[in-house]
Amino acid sequence: MTDYGTEVLWVLILASLGLSAIAVVFSLSRRRHNQTPAIAYTPGEDVASEAARKVLREFEKNGQSVDAALVTWSPDTLRKILADDLPDAQVIVVSNREPYIHNVKGNGVELLVPASGLVSALEPITRACSGTWIAYGGGTADRLMVDENDRVQVPPGNPSYTLRRVWLTEEEHQGYYLGFANEGLWPLCHIAFTRPVFRASDWEAYEAVNRKFADTVVAEARNERPIVLVQDYHFALLPRMIRERLPEAIVITFWHIPWPNSEVYSICPWRERILEGLLGSSIIGFHTQFHANNFTESVDRFLESRIERADAAISYGGQTTLVHAYPISIEWPAELLAKLPDVDECRARLRERFGLKADVKLCVGVERLDYTKGILDRFQALEELFTKHPEWVGKLVFLQIAAPSRGTLPAYKQLHDECHRYAEDLNQRFGSESYKPVIMVAEHHSQEQVYEIYRAADIGMVTSLHDGMNLVAKEFVAARDDEQGVLLLSTFAGASRELLEALIVNPYDAAMMSEALQQALTMTPEEQRERMRPMREMVRNNNVYRWAGSMLLDAARLRKRGDLDRVTGTGERPPSNANNVISMFERMRKAAS
Repeated sequence: MTDYGTEVLWVLILASLGLSAIAVVFSLSRRRHNQTPAIAYTPGEDVASEAARKVLREFEKNGQSVDAALVTWSPDTLRKILADDLPDAQVIVVSNREPYIHNVKGNGVELLVPASGLVSALEPITRACSGTWIAYGGGTADRLMVDENDRVQVPPGNPSYTLRRVWLTEEEHQGYYLGFANEGLWPLCHIAFTRPVFRASDWEAYEAVNRKFADTVVAEARNERPIVLVQDYHFALLPRMIRERLPEAIVITFWHIPWPNSEVYSICPWRERILEGLLGSSIIGFHTQFHANNFTESVDRFLESRIERADAAISYGGQTTLVHAYPISIEWPAELLAKLPDVDECRARLRERFGLKADVKLCVGVERLDYTKGILDRFQALEELFTKHPEWVGKLVFLQIAAPSRGTLPAYKQLHDECHRYAEDLNQRFGSESYKPVIMVAEHHSQEQVYEIYRAADIGMVTSLHDGMNLVAKEFVAARDDEQGVLLLSTFAGASRELLEALIVNPYDAAMMSEALQQALTMTPEEQRERMRPMREMVRNNNVYRWAGSMLLDAARLRKRGDLDRVTGTGERPPSNANNVISMFERMRKAAS
């Protein structure tokens, strides 16, 4: 080939390669443009790009507006939402457990603030909204402290909202709470291999108590348009009952425990009635998208309904219900932290209380004595650790705070006995006259006492066999303003989806948990700080005010859509079983077609 021909060939080859490169770049550019139109990744914009990616992750995780990730959530934020988006709206919270309990003690009355995850999450919300909290009054002095309308202003000393107590007979409490709710729904929804017990008499009591609470909500409502926050599995029938009486109310139901898959859920004899009751809600919230999906699949299997998967909504009986994931959290900053001494003093107090040496590592677990919490599994992991790493015998103490719970139920009596036997066995095998590896305290503690224990610990164990969220994990992180301490967290707790820097464990694997304990015991202060900082940032940014604010913003959107429909439609009020969202969905669908 001539020199000229060779030159032409090379020119053609280079031109072909250049065109190919341009085509590849153009293709990648179009793909990136189609996938992430809101984010521009250009050199020199690493910080902005990371911020954009963070917003995207928040949007994908919670299903909420991307703006939510950029807001500093506080009581003032909630008050602003109510003032701007829900003016004159009355917020009513409904739960079984009350935030303040009055008990007779000696010749006086003792005030008890229960160390409950639900209470710790909802109490600051109700304070911020100046709302009304309706709950079962079970304290021995509760009737003595209310006015003629069964109301008491709380918190004591600084009243900011109304507690309205509902009275139940012993038979009602036995059937509704201990029976259907805790022998039926609780084991049904938790994968803890305890068989649910369903009795017709318990169901009748459950239905009657839900009706009694519905009557109370209507009595406490100042108008026909309150915002009602229904809490947990005790009130599955309540949303529909409220809707029948107050069709213009916004009813937000939050299910604090897991929702099982449809096959497990089918065990319940009243499965359709429970689903129908819950679908009286305007919004149903779960901790994780997985549990929201399980609920939707249960509805799809057992009710004639229309599933709007793109809108995360279910249409049933002429009404549409939004089904979203709202990960619950805690107050930030926790007010009681300001009352506590520093970490060193908390540590000294706790060691003096239990007679612990200064060089002993302290591992703690704090929860109700419940078979879903994995307490026995922690003991197995401790036994495994002492067997594999005997150097920790005498140098590690496990403190289990296990508040008595539902002690009249057979499953809880059995758990109580098993835990105490196992603890005694470990103390006999690995302990001595001056050393007990396991200290089990089966008594109630105040929230302030609990936070003091968190601050004194080297390791916090949250090893639930199955849990919706488990706020103990977030409380442990919030208490550690010294940025020290290690969190062992079950992969089956909803908190593991957010606290990614914890040591994530499988509580069913004792060997794995023992190795995680070994890792925690030998972790350097620097690594502890590197893990604790991002977890504290997550809890701070995703606090309980964001949880409530996200639901209230969605409630405001529903209300505005309903008002818009009435203005642009016939001008008539919708029938009581109609919903103020479905017509908006229909208009969106028509516009897209």
